[in-house]
Amino acid sequence: MQKQTKIIIAVVVALALLAGAFATVWFLTRPEPETGAKALHIDIVADGETTPLDFRTDALYLRQALEEQALIKGEESTYGLMVKTVNGRTADEAQQEWWCFTKGGEEIFTGVDEPRLPTATALKLP
Repeated sequence: MQKQTKIIIAVVVALALLAGAFATVWFLTRPEPETGAKALHIDIVADGETTPLDFRTDALYLRQALEEQALIKGEESTYGLMVKTVNGRTADEAQQEWWCFTKGGEEIFTGVDEPRLPTATALKLP
């Protein structure tokens, strides 16, 4: 019984060390965010209308750029910001509306917190 306990503890410690090693490698090798002034073009599509916006930013990530322009509001979740309002237009959950971030016509599945700039080209309300 005591031998089995030691083996289990050794396996748990080995897995923890392996997870720590992977996290360290990821942290040290991840790409650095781009810096500098960026020109950003965003099309906000809602209710069949497209509102184009062009602005410059030094933001590193999409969320930061959109918040600097006071374009988005939402609620924090375990996955980051859940965008509820874009450019004053709030998605109606009762109508099953939500904001969809796209780049080149393809959805961005990482959320608004992660994409590095330049990135999203359209914010759509389906």
